[in-house]
Amino acid sequence: MSSCRRSTGFSGRELGDPGRRPIPADGSGPPLPGPSMRCTHGAAGRPRARPGNRRSPRAPTRPQEGWIRVAPMRLAIIGAGPSCTYVMDRLAAHLSAADWTPSLEVRVFDSSGFFGAGEVHSPDQPETSYLNRIAGQVSFAADESVQEAGPLLDERLRYTLHGWCRRRFEETGDERFSLEPEDWPKRFMHGLALQEAFQEFTRIVGNAPGVRLHLHHDEVTDLDDTGGSLRLVTASGERYHADRVLLVTGHSANDPSRFADTRALLDYARESGSTYVPTAYPLERELPESVVPPGSVTGCGGMGLTAIDVILHLTEGRGGAFDRRSTGGLDYRPSGREPRRIVAFSGSGLFTFARPYNAKERDPARLEHRGVFLVEETIERLRRNGGCVVAVGRQGMRHQLDFETQVFPVLLLEMAYLHYATLLGAAWADAACVPVAPVFEEFVASGGAVRPDASPRCLAESMNAVFDGFRPKLESLLRDRGPDALQRHGRAAVNAAGRFLTVVLGSEAADRWIADVSAGRPTADPFAAGSGPWGQSVDPADHRFSWTDTITPIPPRERTSPDGYAAAVVAFMRRDHLWAEQGNVLNPAKAAADGVWRDLRPVLADAVDFGGLTAESHREFLGTYMRYHNRLANGAALEVMEKILALVEAGVVDVSTGPGARVEKTAEGLTVVGPQTGAAHRIDVLVDGKVHPFDPETDRRPLYPNMLRRGLVRKWRNPARDGSAFEPGGLDLTPDFHPYRADGSVETRLTLIGPPSEGVMFFQLGALRPQQNHHVMRDILCWFQAFWRELQPRFSAPAAHVRQDAGASRSGASGEAVNG
Repeated sequence: MSSCRRSTGFSGRELGDPGRRPIPADGSGPPLPGPSMRCTHGAAGRPRARPGNRRSPRAPTRPQEGWIRVAPMRLAIIGAGPSCTYVMDRLAAHLSAADWTPSLEVRVFDSSGFFGAGEVHSPDQPETSYLNRIAGQVSFAADESVQEAGPLLDERLRYTLHGWCRRRFEETGDERFSLEPEDWPKRFMHGLALQEAFQEFTRIVGNAPGVRLHLHHDEVTDLDDTGGSLRLVTASGERYHADRVLLVTGHSANDPSRFADTRALLDYARESGSTYVPTAYPLERELPESVVPPGSVTGCGGMGLTAIDVILHLTEGRGGAFDRRSTGGLDYRPSGREPRRIVAFSGSGLFTFARPYNAKERDPARLEHRGVFLVEETIERLRRNGGCVVAVGRQGMRHQLDFETQVFPVLLLEMAYLHYATLLGAAWADAACVPVAPVFEEFVASGGAVRPDASPRCLAESMNAVFDGFRPKLESLLRDRGPDALQRHGRAAVNAAGRFLTVVLGSEAADRWIADVSAGRPTADPFAAGSGPWGQSVDPADHRFSWTDTITPIPPRERTSPDGYAAAVVAFMRRDHLWAEQGNVLNPAKAAADGVWRDLRPVLADAVDFGGLTAESHREFLGTYMRYHNRLANGAALEVMEKILALVEAGVVDVSTGPGARVEKTAEGLTVVGPQTGAAHRIDVLVDGKVHPFDPETDRRPLYPNMLRRGLVRKWRNPARDGSAFEPGGLDLTPDFHPYRADGSVETRLTLIGPPSEGVMFFQLGALRPQQNHHVMRDILCWFQAFWRELQPRFSAPAAHVRQDAGASRSGASGEAVNG
């Protein structure tokens, strides 16, 4: 058997304990036995030793007289990444607080052997990869903010990633871990912390009476319904039976041979001698120097987070270095082992925008944006007044929306509101809502019906019209350098102008101006500065909200030549980095993007989930608007994007192909062509630098195709009124994450959380956040609470309280059911 078994995988009152071992609040008392996570063999081949105390298994204690054996609930968890760690937190807390003894067998399977982290968050991954979340916004266990979480572990076990890093720094002196809450950690750090949290939680779970825990360094390749139980088959040939199966398998990749375009690239590469890498992860395995040789010309399809990982791995990861200039910015020092040139290309021709400094972290409850127009009530009213009625599977009749014409106009209005609230102050923006409200109400009351020639920007333009009316007064006030300006223009205008100067020139210049105006003194000319420290113009006319400028910052006139476009990208990135440095509270563009596309994600989920959009609109949402979301609000950290900019400036990364670039197969080899800029680059290696969407039919792992073939799951379809449908790729799931079988019945023994739910639901991924009642933990609880209710009848009890012996475990489970 290829399993990693906990040495405390046998339950009972061990080591002379009088009963259930409590969680030490201060770490004092007898040490908790540590897990032995050694794998002797398995699908992954060579054993991988995991940290932990090496203890020999202890024999189970004998049941007390008068108690009988009860068959354990057999739980299998497939995937041992972050979500599994969160599950172990809930199990540990509930088992520690329970006043009854369960009968439970837990088996955790992971093909990578990185229990707690999984392959994606592996602690062995390159140090060039960053986590896309600041250290203070990552946690590992439920806290007081999580509604209906139940018992919580001791606070010392509920640390954030920042707290873990600080402790690691204090213990080791390793400067890599000396982080502040708003710093961006390396991804391997998250993996190390996840592993430690997993080990701490599983010590508690494995020590609980009545519980047996087994860790298997093995891949589950098939799942079959035997009638009473589910049978798991692993790559090493082992078979196990389970009563309940939780799949938290995380990201995977698609089989390139299943798609016409990627299959053609594979065939062409094989025939021409070119190299095609259809998936980039894990970087160290997929992109060694033997695959991407030093001095080669490498094409990277994609300019998002995965592409950034690829680029840094091929440069900094091969010995290149970045030096900070005294004037700001970075210079790249090549090692000679990197590709000669990396041609980065995508549909937009732009890298993801830099994530801003997160000033909200100091007080999230006060600073995170709460919707004014884009709220759940608005979505419901739009459905009621203008939804397209369609029968959507088990969800029944849904009033579906068109995102572009009904939801997007409200989203743009919300962005315009937050843009001006940041630029001129909340008081000005709230006052501007008064003339905007009738336009908004008419739009919602009509169900979002607009004239055929109307633009989705129609609502945002009503907010712009208020700004246009105020702008002459703002300009007059800023140019009025005489005494008594306050009396002439009024306090409200002075406050708005003061906020404008704070945003543009900084608080020191703004405070001086406000003090002079308030005292009736002549003021300095703010226009003399030309621009402020963050590249903001002092001319109010340059601050009108524009969706076009936001999402397409490089105009067509700058896309007509390779060199001209590359120069425009560099200029934009420099400005974008200044704005990111200003942060998501002071910069209008960053505040609007962060506050709407990130803070209001739950509202977007309300609009999209479970067939909330028409089939065609759903397709457009995933193909267009999710890309906008990723570019505006899900970008990389500023320090990461500074490295990318340095590589572009050094000529190592080439962005000259511009928007709409494509790969052509020519007689000379693979060539990346830019249709707007005219660039054409012959490449030696092509790397797919994008995360693959989940699809159970084409997943390169055998488990999901096998489950689909057996009818245990089916793909979700968003039906259209004409009888057609859109299949986004995810599985057909209930709101409780149980799959619908091929015959339409609900399989309650199975639960799938994470990528398989993408499609029927929106944005199900992410690391757990502290003090947020975070959706990731709520999803875990959705499964866990039902599981815990099912487990409670399965406990060891006096014979008088049980009608008959339930017997030992069914064939395929481990050994015997043990009493507490």
